[in-house]
Amino acid sequence: MIIDFLLLMFLIVIAIAALQMKDILNSIMLLGAYSLYMALVWTYLDAVDVAFTEASVGAGITTVLMIAALTHTTRLEVKAKNGPYKRPLFSKILPLAVVLATGALLFYGSMDMPVFGDPTAPAHTHVAPEYIERAHHETGSYNIVTSILASYRGFDTLGETTVVFTAGICLILLLRRGAKK
Repeated sequence: MIIDFLLLMFLIVIAIAALQMKDILNSIMLLGAYSLYMALVWTYLDAVDVAFTEASVGAGITTVLMIAALTHTTRLEVKAKNGPYKRPLFSKILPLAVVLATGALLFYGSMDMPVFGDPTAPAHTHVAPEYIERAHHETGSYNIVTSILASYRGFDTLGETTVVFTAGICLILLLRRGAKK
């Protein structure tokens, strides 16, 4: 429990530090560190496949793309000429209300979830035994996670890969268009 609390607190400290930076490059570096640290958290939670994705996409390619985008902008935050922009009260309260409502819905939705590690949870009694029993025979892979991601959820994984690839291509096209002007 103490380790969980320390991991969460360190993530919060990194996030707040990234928000407080005036130098955008420092913020990008902190967000890359946040992703690497989040990969460590996923590994601690025994979700190595998610940790691998977080490290490669979150800390790797996202950081590189943000630095590439930074080459076409100013590095430091620039103050407005007419003083700071005064946002109306409604535009300050609405995002807070949306975040609080979303958090309440997520909390409400998680109240009837089974306890973490419960051997009688539906995921352990219905789906997992089927995957363990039939994965190698049906897919030919000895790794059950690979069987699920590459065979059973192949179209889903292909869709996720396509979205990431398309986003990367769009960013490259946007950055190239700005360079020609």
